[in-house]
Amino acid sequence: MTGTSGQLFRQVGKWIPPVLTRPFGGPAAVFFHGVEQAIADAHVQNNHHGLETFRAIAKSLKRNFDVLPLSALDEVLRNPRRYRRALFVMSDDGYANVLSVAAPVLAEFRLPWTLFVSTRHIDTGERNPMFLARLFFAFAPAGLYEIPHFAGPIKLNGRQARQAEEAACIETLKTMAAAAARQAIAAMGAALSDARLNHIVDGFASDRFLSWAQVRELKKRGVEIGAHAHWHWPMNARQSEGTLAEQARLPKQRIEAEVGPCRFFAYPFGNTADVGRQAWRAVREAGYEAAFTTLSGTLDASTDRWLLPRYGIGLNERRVSSLIPMLRAGNARLVRWQKSIAA
Repeated sequence: MTGTSGQLFRQVGKWIPPVLTRPFGGPAAVFFHGVEQAIADAHVQNNHHGLETFRAIAKSLKRNFDVLPLSALDEVLRNPRRYRRALFVMSDDGYANVLSVAAPVLAEFRLPWTLFVSTRHIDTGERNPMFLARLFFAFAPAGLYEIPHFAGPIKLNGRQARQAEEAACIETLKTMAAAAARQAIAAMGAALSDARLNHIVDGFASDRFLSWAQVRELKKRGVEIGAHAHWHWPMNARQSEGTLAEQARLPKQRIEAEVGPCRFFAYPFGNTADVGRQAWRAVREAGYEAAFTTLSGTLDASTDRWLLPRYGIGLNERRVSSLIPMLRAGNARLVRWQKSIAA
């Protein structure tokens, strides 16, 4: 749920008790990224819930929904009316803090969950590309920067101006083919000395990725492990068929070699501009049983197993249990989009 409609639902959800919205709901999926003991810089660490907020969310989900393991997906899709309170909880990317901070909370409330990992980042420890871009906008010295594949120079000067420039440039970055984006992000990193960049990166432990040994530890605890592409990048129409095939095929191979069966996929970013027609076909052909977007909706509305809806839990959402049943309002848009790119 994004944009103006998403903001409206979040505002309404603050004031409606879960018991009043429950009759309108259907089976749904929600996701988060990481969870930290404390957030030092909310702008840079914008993928991470604070621990106490996350605990409150987990407690509310336990009280108001039937949280199921993703292995129950087929049954829920076959009988959505029977499972109107069913909820699947997921985490994207594969940050190390999901093992040290999030997993104990989810275990405390006995909530099954699925972890979608971006395997290049697990293999190498390389940070999320958008995190590296945010460091450039936050910490590069003031000045003008010529960054490859941008139409004009990027100007950094003043906190508010930097954040406005960042918002515009991130949207431009996301439209680039993967190879061009890597060049642009490398140039952003070069604006900081290696020593300074390494010092800044080390200061944000929240954005470190799991190792394969840690992923296996989560698997032993009953966590379903799915794929979140190889390199964390949009699978949009700008990507070549070869890139899309690799983004779908490689993570399945790596997960199955390191951990075990990999049945499910979640698209990076996952909105309408981030998932192209060839992307879902590449995912289907790679052998996944289902795949998840970040469009809002309930699972009973879906017409395509490889374009299922999911809702990203906001970092400060205290009434998420009131909001989840309202996701049904996104079903018409979801189905229109599914049909448009399946044609």
